[in-house]
Amino acid sequence: MSTPLIPGIALSDWRAAGQHVDYRGHRIFLRIDGPADAPVLLLIHGFPTASWDWEALWPQLTRRWRVMAPDLIGFGFSDKPRVYDYSLVDQADLCEAVLRRFGVDRYHVLAHDYGDSVAQELLARQAPAERAGRPRLMGLCFLNGGLFPETHRPLLIQKLLISPLGALVGRLTSRARIAASMRAIFGADSQPGEALLDGYWALIARGGGPRIMHKLIRYMRERRERRSRWVGALQAGVVPLKLIDGAADPISGAHMAVRYRELVPAADITLLEGVGHYPQVEAPQRVLAAFEAFAARVSPPDSGVLAQTRASGR
Repeated sequence: MSTPLIPGIALSDWRAAGQHVDYRGHRIFLRIDGPADAPVLLLIHGFPTASWDWEALWPQLTRRWRVMAPDLIGFGFSDKPRVYDYSLVDQADLCEAVLRRFGVDRYHVLAHDYGDSVAQELLARQAPAERAGRPRLMGLCFLNGGLFPETHRPLLIQKLLISPLGALVGRLTSRARIAASMRAIFGADSQPGEALLDGYWALIARGGGPRIMHKLIRYMRERRERRSRWVGALQAGVVPLKLIDGAADPISGAHMAVRYRELVPAADITLLEGVGHYPQVEAPQRVLAAFEAFAARVSPPDSGVLAQTRASGR
């Protein structure tokens, strides 16, 4: 029997080490750490959690990267306005605003779940016709997520949230329901412990989060609407890409990796057997090894590709 996973960084400590920046008049929570002159790595979290998802990777990533991890608007410790047009495109705008706020001109991305779609929009903006004036994306690594609408297998709660009953379903969402959903998508041998589940629920429940879940879930529709643009960006070959995929994930596991190999030229995939939807939580050392090997190929330490920041972010 496996030992339930516990966080290495307590949620309260994660929050205490962060800061807030403004985006469209709203407070956005942000963690920044790592050498000020190191390459910038932007971490983009998934639905329905927040930047704390990266806590198991944080100590090692911040040794050689200038790591930036926002809570996207509507998530975690960021503002969750009830009247707001939530969209993946807007979240990409938020990420670019954070990069500009700290003077970043080159960056890498490690993304997960909902964050994969945000990253796809950032990738699409690297096309020659759209690149001018934007920070340059040097490398992009995806973890489990709905890169292709046709392979996304949403949970029942996600289907209900996007239905006409979504607002009611969101208000009735409880810790018990979230815990059951999380257990269903983690690997059988890497189940979340109670401290992790408590943290996930605290991030979701804070600031009336359940009351906007039916608005956030619109990303499933947006993925379908923008499929041509976002899959086309994967196929364009403008930026080096990597997929690290937990094979046991019922939402976007091995079946999604098969589709990725079919559609993405020279697909670079690391498949993690027995790992579920949250590989950065379930198998952090395996994720780190695969990501760092990819990063070394696309931006070796002696390449001179360093993103400069004008503020320390501390």
